[in-house]
Order: sequence, then structure tokens, then C-alpha cells
Amino acid sequence: MKFLKQLILLPALLLVINFTAEAQIAVKGETVYTMAGQPISNGVVLIKDGKIERIGSGINIPSNYEVYEAKVVTPGFIDAHSVVGLAGHLNVDADQDQLETSNPIQPELRAIDAYNAQEALVDFLRDQGVTTVHTGHGPGALISGQTMIIKTTGETVNDNLIEPSKMLAFTLGDNLSRAFSKPGTRAKGIAMLRQELIKAQSYLEKRNGEEDYSMDLGMEALADLLEGKKTALVTVHKANDIMSAIRLQEEFGFPMVLDGVAEAYMIIDEIKSRGYSVIIHPSMIRPGGDAKNASLETAAKLYEAGIPIAFQSGYEGYVPKTRVVHYEAGVAAANGLGKDNALKVLTIDAAKLLGIDNRVGSLERGKDADLVMFNGDPLEYITNVTGVIINGEKVK
Repeated sequence: MKFLKQLILLPALLLVINFTAEAQIAVKGETVYTMAGQPISNGVVLIKDGKIERIGSGINIPSNYEVYEAKVVTPGFIDAHSVVGLAGHLNVDADQDQLETSNPIQPELRAIDAYNAQEALVDFLRDQGVTTVHTGHGPGALISGQTMIIKTTGETVNDNLIEPSKMLAFTLGDNLSRAFSKPGTRAKGIAMLRQELIKAQSYLEKRNGEEDYSMDLGMEALADLLEGKKTALVTVHKANDIMSAIRLQEEFGFPMVLDGVAEAYMIIDEIKSRGYSVIIHPSMIRPGGDAKNASLETAAKLYEAGIPIAFQSGYEGYVPKTRVVHYEAGVAAANGLGKDNALKVLTIDAAKLLGIDNRVGSLERGKDADLVMFNGDPLEYITNVTGVIINGEKVK
């Protein structure tokens, strides 16, 4: 009899387990910014199996969907240049891996080998609505290493990795660390880079010609750059140094994204005519050194000129080592960029610049279910993040 009861109860138990496993998420927002069209009033986002299943207004929500409500819903924000995960919040040697100072040129260094998915700063950015970061070796060396793109969730670097090796981080001008004995001048820095790239050209010829050659990890990275498999991320601020970066790129023909560029507004035509994208310096950067001419209006001027831009948290030389991109976006919005444009730059424009817009950056059917819920205007400082979903999983 007991066995018979168990047989009778088993289908019901399986039904409950199956129902629970298939329970999905619906997010309702008074305003939903999709970044794929006009904002939706009283919108609904249905999420299933980690992807966006459907989005619109007047959608019937299935009974087994877990429902969340918010004043405003946006796609997850993208930090287009960070050192988070390599630079930690404690500001001690043990959690500062963003810059190796044994050599000013080290393209072989990979961010993936140093990234700490459980670093507190990763959690901090995620709780502020940043769901994707382009992070890695930071400014301070002529070539400091390779960057990566990852979601701000997971226990290990492998859990939500998008791109294991995306760009090579270059630095020009006085942003170079004083830990290096050379280069001592701008001309020496460019000469050192040219010499390495010339070596990489010879290395590439041997590699493609299947000649006997000794594999060199640094040359491999630079050869990939010359073949267009990687992009140079050049951190530079002064107009004359930006022009040096442009000359270097034109000589060797590699893909390049300009980073920082405090004086970009002085040479907008040169940047636009060559089709470069810009990861603009944090709006609230401290104007000093090479960045002494930084302006709160630079983002607006570049955007108006039609130059693709994205926001970044950048790098701070003190705790907590990172900024929050949507605060920087709010300042840019108030200084000529406008709210709608700032939200675009934070989401779909950043995704396009990084080449990941097939997965993130907008709320569209089939894309990763990364979204943020707010209790007010996302770009107002007093607004709070009330919920974060990454890959269809509630993480805040």
C-alpha cells in the first residue's frame, strides 16, 4: 500500500519539480528603455533560459513567471575600460595586478590570468547596474598587456567570460609609470614601440610563411595586432600625443581605439576623418598633468561630431580604484550630451564599440537578459538601483 501511494505521488512530485525548473522572470517597468527604439511606457520584459523572450506593452505574463516591478528599466550598463578585477579595493600589493613594472613593453600579459571574479569592486559595480566590463592591464606602460570582457557575476573568471583577449593596452605621454627607467621622453617611447612593431612584422612574415621560428608570446600578441585580430587601446590625453598615436597607427595599419583623450576636442577633425572610436575619460577626471585641459563637455562635442564614444570608469591611483560609469554619464548628460544620448552611450553604443552588441547593450528578443531596475531617473544621483539581472538570473 505504501509503495502504491509513492507511485501515485511520484507524477505530482515530478510536475512540481518541472514547474519550478521552468519558472522564469517578468520585469515590469513604468518606462522601459530598450535602446532598440523608443522607450516603452508600462513595458514588460519576459525572460526565459537566460535570454530575452519577449518585450513590449500589454503582454500577458504567464502564471509561473516571477514578477518584478520598477519605475525605470534599462539594459545592463557597460564599463568600456576598467581595471576592476585586477586592481582591488584594499590597495595593497596583493590585490594590485593591473600594472607589471618589470618592463615597459609586455604585450604577452593576459588579464584573464590575473582577474579575480570575487573581488569586492566587481560586486560594487554590479550593484550599481554595471553588468559588463572591458577590463585588464591598465595605463602606465608603453604596452601593459591584454584586456578582456566579462560579466560582473560568477565565482571564477570562466563563468561569464565574453572575450578572453580583446585589446592591447598602450600608454603614451606622461601617463607612463615612473617605475620605468625608460622611456624618458615622448620621442623615445614612440621609437621603442616602432622598433617592437617592426620586429613583429618580421615575426609575422615567418609565422605566415611557415618558416622555422621560435615562438615568442609578446611577438604573437603584436602579430595578432598587425593582422587585425586584436585592437590597440591607446591611453593618451594631449593633442600632440594623440597625433603621435595616429601616426603610429597609420604607419603599421593596426585597429585602434583612443582612450582618455582629454584634449580630443582640440583635434576633432583629425579623429573623425580617420574613423577612430573613443572611450572618453571619466567626466569627473581630476584635471592635472596630461589631462589638465579635460572638459566636462568633451563627450557632448565628440558625440555631436559623430565620433563613436563609450564611457569608462578608468583608473584611480587610490582606493577604491574605480568609478561608476553611470555617474560619469550623468555629468556628461548635464553638460551637453543629454539624457537619452548618455543612456545610449552607456549601453548599445558601448556594446557596438566593443563588438559585443549581438549579445548585450539593448533589450531585444534573443539577447542576453541583462537589465537593471531603478526607482527613478537612472542618471540622477539620488536614484537607487532596485534590482539587477544578468543572464536571466537575479543578482541584486
